[in-house]
Amino acid sequence: MVIIGGGVIGCSVLYHLTKQGWTDVVLLERKELTAGSTWHAAGGFHTINGNANIARLQAYTCGIYKEIQELSGQDVGAHYVGGLLVAATNQRWEYLRAEHARHHVLGIESELLGPAEIKKLCSIMDTRDVIGAIYDPLEGYLDPSGATYAYAGAAKAAGATIYRHTMVEGLARRPGGEWEVRTNKGVIVAEHVVNAGGLWAREVGKMAGVDLPLVPMEHHYLITDDLPELNGLPEMPSIADLDGGLYLRQEHQGMLLGVYESNAVPWAVAGTPWDYAENELLIPDLDRLGEDLTRGFERYPAIASAGIKRIVNGPFTFSPDGNPLVGPVAGLPNYWVACGVMAGFVQGGGVGRSLAEWMVDGQPSVDVFGMDIARFDTRLPQSVTIARAREFYGRRFDIPYPNETWLAGRPYKTSPLYAAHEAKGAVFLSSFGFEAPAYFAPAGQPFQEQPTFRRSNAFDIIGAECRALRSAVGVVDLSAVSKFFVSGPDAEAFLRKVVASPLPSIGRTVPALLLSAAGRIIGDLNVGCRADGRYFLTAPTFMQAVYERCFLEHARNFDVTLRNATDELGALFVAGPRAVELIDALSAHYRIGTALKSGDLAEAAIGYAPCHVVASDRIGERGFELYTPNVHLEALYRQILITGRAFGVRDIGIRAFSTLVMEQAPGTTLREMSQDHTVAECGSHDLLDHERSDYVGHAAAMASLAHEPEFRLSALRVETLDADPVGEEPVWVGDRYVGYTTSGHYGHTVGYAMAMAFLNEEGRAPGASLEVSVLGERCRARIVTIPFPKLEPMTIELPELVTGQI
Repeated sequence: MVIIGGGVIGCSVLYHLTKQGWTDVVLLERKELTAGSTWHAAGGFHTINGNANIARLQAYTCGIYKEIQELSGQDVGAHYVGGLLVAATNQRWEYLRAEHARHHVLGIESELLGPAEIKKLCSIMDTRDVIGAIYDPLEGYLDPSGATYAYAGAAKAAGATIYRHTMVEGLARRPGGEWEVRTNKGVIVAEHVVNAGGLWAREVGKMAGVDLPLVPMEHHYLITDDLPELNGLPEMPSIADLDGGLYLRQEHQGMLLGVYESNAVPWAVAGTPWDYAENELLIPDLDRLGEDLTRGFERYPAIASAGIKRIVNGPFTFSPDGNPLVGPVAGLPNYWVACGVMAGFVQGGGVGRSLAEWMVDGQPSVDVFGMDIARFDTRLPQSVTIARAREFYGRRFDIPYPNETWLAGRPYKTSPLYAAHEAKGAVFLSSFGFEAPAYFAPAGQPFQEQPTFRRSNAFDIIGAECRALRSAVGVVDLSAVSKFFVSGPDAEAFLRKVVASPLPSIGRTVPALLLSAAGRIIGDLNVGCRADGRYFLTAPTFMQAVYERCFLEHARNFDVTLRNATDELGALFVAGPRAVELIDALSAHYRIGTALKSGDLAEAAIGYAPCHVVASDRIGERGFELYTPNVHLEALYRQILITGRAFGVRDIGIRAFSTLVMEQAPGTTLREMSQDHTVAECGSHDLLDHERSDYVGHAAAMASLAHEPEFRLSALRVETLDADPVGEEPVWVGDRYVGYTTSGHYGHTVGYAMAMAFLNEEGRAPGASLEVSVLGERCRARIVTIPFPKLEPMTIELPELVTGQI
């Protein structure tokens, strides 16, 4: 197997493959190891990341440097000086307190410090407006070259081979499936190829016909002359001054200071030159950093008076959301990527470990969707990639509010109803590039939702939508839902292989699971069987490429046709106590609403639109999913609104819909249904097909059911005031950690905050005095049943209807 690229990522993948037992592995580097962006990196490492599992992998990376140094004999130059995440605003401090609580879930040992404690660790900081910080003793910095050569040396000691000055010029697949790697020194035939090309990952991708959503960005940091203020003091911690928008660490007796300026500058947009040298930097442009540097000088006045010894402006590669691109590429067997890692010494160890586990075991040991290449649409235009990468770069240290969606590169994909929804006050969210109404703002006045960790000014709007659907009938645009057709002589056999649940009979749909070979949950979906024998599959929007990759991987051995119909079909969900009446009225004498029972699938005309109609009680009310070609969607929507006036129909956004689903359902994909969890942990054994053993992951899933898991999924009612659980909060009994939440919403029609949580035996004990840390504050909680019970009989206020607008 061949790895292309000799930066820190390629060398980490090489080392971790040998650690997994693969020794017939070769790394090819066009020049010297570290040539690219590795050599000029600042070399810091830290644990914080908005994605929990990426944070775990960053913690793993922080700890691996001692291991590779011992194995290779190469000094990595690690300085474990600790790290400070500094807050100077109340909102930031609120975030850091929640992050500190989350560290209990992640297994990261950290502590909260006040200004006086911070000043002791960093004497040059002006702490007058500082509120506090998280201190992590694992953080620090290292020598980029030393760490890269340590990975390489440890891999070579285990049997791997490295060829320097070996330029890859082309890739081709042979009829037998092997990869032909053409270099300036000859051809290597490999079973697997890993693209760890760094700045040249796009070029290596094109050799295999893959357009990777990546763009290099210019990045500055500067190194000062020696500071007299540091003389005789212990080395200070690395600092991420989040409100100041900069990072810094000690460099001998001076300081290294870097910024992520708001006006980010892409580099080599048309492609990275192959002759870009291993020691070449870009021309500095400090003028565009002026405002950012000024903030830094105010917080660290000693730096303002110091001379500048060196300015570094070098390119780093970014994905649209700033996280790496890792994993197999759909439709290209044994072609893997490990690129877009803009923080190689923060994430390199975790990327290498995860990819090696994926290649050897078929699945990483933790769910890595947050860096899976399949989280992006393969057709994402370069203009969208650049816009989103620039936005991420410029907002690198912005507070990640759970109710805020960023706007760059949008709208990218829209439903035919986008303009109509926009005219009715829809506030949109984006998932996998699709725009969908999050909620509908009140008519007649401008509305701007305030980003917050607490209940926002959209809380009452979402609550009104929830109550409106429960009292009458609502219509939700679900056009972004992933949709697939499976047909052909082997369609049933193929689905028996990939789906772990019983298949439906003709005219029925069933909820189903996809499992990995290790028996862990990839995700859930619905499988329907049409009258013509074709199967119709629907799945979460954001899992479209993950599922399609899974289907394509297994379809190679079957005579089957797979069609992704997501962009072809629109979808509306009509639900509520009066949904049956509305659908009956729209289906003439056939009275489809009355005729179908939950789980039925029919082909019928609703209004003038030909539809796949699925009767669904996913929110605990009678509901109908209507899938129709996009050319009919607007007319169908108009007819629903016109006919539905008599029944109180109302537009409902995705945030209300998600809340209603949680009130009824026991878990969702990527939250509870994820590769971090087994069927036994989720309590989803009823979804498995116990009559057959021919599906992927069967043996491992059955083995997991034979043992009591340490943690099991439970539903919690949480007593909160103005902030609700969102997931990844620790759960306590006294001072004992007993589990963690995975998702949360305020249940507007049950009357309290809801959470799903994985709890150990103590946490599940009858009468356990549970508490959940919400924004760092302990909130009482107790286990309840699913569906979530109502707090008290609900008094319904009929909503003000605005259905006259079409």
